[in-house]
Amino acid sequence: MSEIFKKDIFGRPYILKKFLVRIFGSFFYPRFNKKYNVIASGAQIINDLPDTNVLFISNHQTYFADVALMYQIIQNAKLGHLNTVQKKGFWKMPVKNFFYVAAEETMKDGFIPKLMALTGAVTIKRTWREKGKEINREVDTKDTSNIAKALDNGWVISFPQGTTKPFSIIRKGTAHIIKDCKPIVVPIVIDGLRRAFDKKGLAKKKTNTDIKIWIKEPLKIDYNNSIDEIVEIIGDAIHQTEYHKNNPKSILI
Repeated sequence: MSEIFKKDIFGRPYILKKFLVRIFGSFFYPRFNKKYNVIASGAQIINDLPDTNVLFISNHQTYFADVALMYQIIQNAKLGHLNTVQKKGFWKMPVKNFFYVAAEETMKDGFIPKLMALTGAVTIKRTWREKGKEINREVDTKDTSNIAKALDNGWVISFPQGTTKPFSIIRKGTAHIIKDCKPIVVPIVIDGLRRAFDKKGLAKKKTNTDIKIWIKEPLKIDYNNSIDEIVEIIGDAIHQTEYHKNNPKSILI
């Protein structure tokens, strides 16, 4: 079947996804290459990963720049351009089934986020916060089912804290996904985006700063571990524990 008719697992046409990825990739490309100094490491592991059931977990600093940076580094690595944003891997998009977990209210907040969602967002309803207010509701099983579906068909980026506030607690939802789906879990640690961009990650804040991204080796996880044990492993892997809070230079690239 011609690519013009093909769709991803959520019914999004690949041709539309590629078009939007190129638009947004072209927006971020000059920023990462001309306004900031991106220092990356670890991307050599990308080509050793299987095509499906890979979960990238990361700390979170802005709404959109985080995913854009990871997307460029990972797509470039898939094309053999390691640890660089200087190539336009997003233009060829070698990894088509690339998804990211995002809060539903964030991706519905305006025309641009709605377009961004079409590039591969797996939206979920937060169980603890909505519209700036604390809430307490049950996990929507459709949300977890959609993440599992995305993993069955490709790679997924998840932000286990569910917030851009540093050193927030690790939400147990990611641990449940790991325990149930048994994916290869690849930690990513990022730094500098909070200084470089506004909270949304669209407007420049402080240029000529270092932005660091470290793609770490896949975790060795015993899937029989308890949820709490997996939560601890996640927090340490993405440098969001009390130790890392007290040692801000613990990200070494």
